[in-house]
Amino acid sequence: MALPQDIRPVNNELADSITRSSEIPWIETKPGQAWTKVLWVGPESGRWAVLLKWKKGYVAPPHKHLSAAFAFVLSGKLQVRDNTYNAGDFLHEVNGMVHGATTALEDTEYLFFCDGPVLFFDKDGFTGYRGWEEVLRLQQSAAKQAAE
Repeated sequence: MALPQDIRPVNNELADSITRSSEIPWIETKPGQAWTKVLWVGPESGRWAVLLKWKKGYVAPPHKHLSAAFAFVLSGKLQVRDNTYNAGDFLHEVNGMVHGATTALEDTEYLFFCDGPVLFFDKDGFTGYRGWEEVLRLQQSAAKQAAE
């Protein structure tokens, strides 16, 4: 049956994007405690996806989500506010969510998808910002170091 209109893509370069995470090196973000694999960065939307690996006891600093974020715990256990998330648990954090430190209660790996930036802070004020541009710079810096 013919379609009532032409739905072929205007951009012939459109294609599925496959990330083979097993081929991506871990980027150490906190020596001996935390690592990241950048899975995808979407400059057109500001979204980004990473795989995170934290050793037991690692504590991510307090932060505010300037967009929605989603996490899926692959292994281990995370303490987020008053909740504990185990392997297989899915977490959605709404735009504007502010919370204190996030702690790895066990060696933990989890997928993290973010619709935009995250703002880090401490008692003295803002300490950092992570959006798609910072994630892309992290990925590019790691690739450059690997090539050297």
